[in-house]
Amino acid sequence: FGDDVFGVATGPRRARGADIAAEIEIDLEEAATGITREVPVQVAMRCAECGGDGVQPGTPVTTCGDCGGSGRIQQVTQTALGEFIRAHPCQRCRGTGRIVEHPCEACAGAGRTLEERSLDVQVPPGIHDSQRIRLSGEGHAGALGGQAGDVYVLVRIRPHERLVREGDDVYSTVDLTMTDAALGTRATIWTLEGEEEHEFEPGAQPGSVRVLRGRGMPVLQGFGRGDHRVLVNVVVPRQLTEEQRRLLGEFEATANEETYKPDEGFFEKLKSAFR
Repeated sequence: FGDDVFGVATGPRRARGADIAAEIEIDLEEAATGITREVPVQVAMRCAECGGDGVQPGTPVTTCGDCGGSGRIQQVTQTALGEFIRAHPCQRCRGTGRIVEHPCEACAGAGRTLEERSLDVQVPPGIHDSQRIRLSGEGHAGALGGQAGDVYVLVRIRPHERLVREGDDVYSTVDLTMTDAALGTRATIWTLEGEEEHEFEPGAQPGSVRVLRGRGMPVLQGFGRGDHRVLVNVVVPRQLTEEQRRLLGEFEATANEETYKPDEGFFEKLKSAFR
């Protein structure tokens, strides 16, 4: 996040370590079930040699005489309105309040060393794209033995070839030929659990929606699941032979109002399915 990993703390206090940003990419099915991913990070760890204080073991540390160990120098200026006090980091001790004559050889006095680590990130079921997972205390170690920062893992969900997510609901389409829609058929639907066959009654209408209750995404940190909504797409032939044209013409000649009688309440059902 742009912090100076090995920056010197201002004052003798222990400064909190910087945070780390990481990113993982998962599939929609993995977001539905939850998954554990291993994330490699380069993190500043507390030096094992000096314990994080930056001093070579067995060597003395003295208090800075210029700032008296406070790490800051105050300058007082008399003005017509009274005293004006200005403080700035001590130049001699660089704001640490102490003089280290023998810095730790392992970390060059920084108190921290860079290491490669692998963190197990548990992605909860139902997580949404671009959400972050915080791993407390897994970031860079703090200066002078201060508290470690956090790791923030950005979760990206890959676009699915057949499914679209909207909130906790999942949407997909199923293609039926004109004859299959009229006569009824069994068609394959892709779900979060894989391919399934479903029965479609004769007279399936284009734009109709079949709702698979509770087959969508889990509610993140909650109960239940969304729905899976399947939009029926009736495929109309684009190229016909003369024989096919003749047969369709004979069918049209025998059709009447009852043949194309609309489904009562179709539009109400359609609106209800997309609420």
